[in-house]
Amino acid sequence: CLTCIGNSGPLPTIVSQQVNDKNLTVASVLSGNRNFEGRINQDVKANYLMSPPLVVAYAIAGSMHIDLTKDPLGTDKEGQPVYLKDIWPSQKEIAETNAAAVRKELYVDNYEDVFKGDERWAAIGVGGGDRFEWNSDSTYIKLPPYFEGMSSSAPDHFAEFSGLRTLLKLGDSITTDHISPAGAIKLSSPAGSYLTSRGVPASMFNSYGSRRGHDEVMVRGTFANIRLKNQMAPGTEGGFTTYLPTGEVTSVYEASRQYIASGTPLLVLAGKEYGSGSSRDWAAKGTALLGIKVVLAQSFERIHRSNLVGMGVLPLEFVNGESGESLGLNGHETFDLVGFAAAADSGFAYGKELTMKATASDGGVKEFKVRVRIDTPQELLYFKNGGILQ
Repeated sequence: CLTCIGNSGPLPTIVSQQVNDKNLTVASVLSGNRNFEGRINQDVKANYLMSPPLVVAYAIAGSMHIDLTKDPLGTDKEGQPVYLKDIWPSQKEIAETNAAAVRKELYVDNYEDVFKGDERWAAIGVGGGDRFEWNSDSTYIKLPPYFEGMSSSAPDHFAEFSGLRTLLKLGDSITTDHISPAGAIKLSSPAGSYLTSRGVPASMFNSYGSRRGHDEVMVRGTFANIRLKNQMAPGTEGGFTTYLPTGEVTSVYEASRQYIASGTPLLVLAGKEYGSGSSRDWAAKGTALLGIKVVLAQSFERIHRSNLVGMGVLPLEFVNGESGESLGLNGHETFDLVGFAAAADSGFAYGKELTMKATASDGGVKEFKVRVRIDTPQELLYFKNGGILQ
């Protein structure tokens, strides 16, 4: 992974400073395969995917505000306009360039010793035995907490969902990259602070994608996308929320720790197409580790919905075209899902539409229908056990 996960390096300091000081919307052009917000570079909001020749053309033009079919890219030495058609390579030129530049020896030489690794790889000690020996000093691989407190038998009944507080209130098209970013780790982020506390210099932070084997890093990175807009913390951008009992604006991770300590189950309010994008397992795993028990959205991406169930997080959908906005929900309510345990114990014999009760801080109550998105009997069995890892 290089450009498409943000590993192509930072912008020049003077450019980055101008972008941030003036809140500029700048663009990248690339022939890679990812264009999520902040993914290519944390300072770059807009990313356009295109063929390599078009990347060259837009780089010459230096702007996206150009119609390549009629506007010149620039001028030649004589001051004459140069158009895209003037520099566009023919198939013959492309074939000749490939033949001259791409040689078998390049691959043979580079892959001949691919499994030997470098000095650091060779220095890793390998113990014997049938089980993996966890290294408590590692910031890349850690024994995850998924199996803690696991029972040898399934519970007799489903649990209820009551007293839910909102950790995040989000809009439409929240991608798995918003939920669990894979790119660079910011020094000032909860994950960056954690790595610093473990003696890792910022130059060695690497990326969230490279640290997927360490839950302490990844849970701190959940909902930490720098372009996330959480309506629970208006005026902020990134992984922030309001801890409702005190009104303090803090990181999503720190707020979740306080809620977990007080035994408060958490909820996410969202719009349409929640969980779209890459089918990233950490988007569900991190959600569960934050103490989120319910995600209530207008609609879900298919795979992410299934992954939530697999991690013991209940996906619920608004019905009748309703949404958090149409119902006037601001996220400061306390939510109770009425009758879930009995309905689930019956295998939803009487349908999957249940009543959600939202109690505002002034005591006012709103009731509305939601649909349980546990879609199959097998998923119901997974959910009863707390997820597929239980």
